[in-house]
Amino acid sequence: MSDKILLNSKKIQIILQRLACQLIENHGDFSNTVLIGLQPRGTFFAERIAEILTKDYQIQNIKLGKLDITFYRDDFRRRTEPLSANSTEINFLVEDKNVVFIDDVLYSGRSINAALTAIQSYGRPNEIELMVLVDRRFSRHLPIQPDYKGATVDVINEEKVIVNWSNNTLSDSVYITKRSKKQ
Repeated sequence: MSDKILLNSKKIQIILQRLACQLIENHGDFSNTVLIGLQPRGTFFAERIAEILTKDYQIQNIKLGKLDITFYRDDFRRRTEPLSANSTEINFLVEDKNVVFIDDVLYSGRSINAALTAIQSYGRPNEIELMVLVDRRFSRHLPIQPDYKGATVDVINEEKVIVNWSNNTLSDSVYITKRSKKQ
């Protein structure tokens, strides 16, 4: 099976603008809201959203953090190869704040479950919301749903959703590919 393009760069730009506007509708000036990108892939998405909020909508003082969930996952001991953690960069408390978790793809819900546990080290949030670029809606293992989503896709388990950001590739794109037997 060849790769199938789900979203090109232009569609991603439109989605990013829409999601930023939805955040503004719900969070106003962001005085009590923080954005948390989930390491590693959700951080690129979170940075893009924060950039749009700041440059296009003049929202000042966006609090943006990066959360590593590697050792909070329920499957981290089941892997045969050692895991390498990413860095957590949260230089603020989340106590009584509205937290928006940002990740690229919502698949089983296990990453979000791990993030819910990990964020407790930084305080007790008032509310937690979830923003994803792509929702694989029929792949959930846990009852977790996004509050904000860019696109919904129905793929079979042997397929994988890949998100490329221009930060680390030539252009923004989302495509579906067949998983290799190793994954």
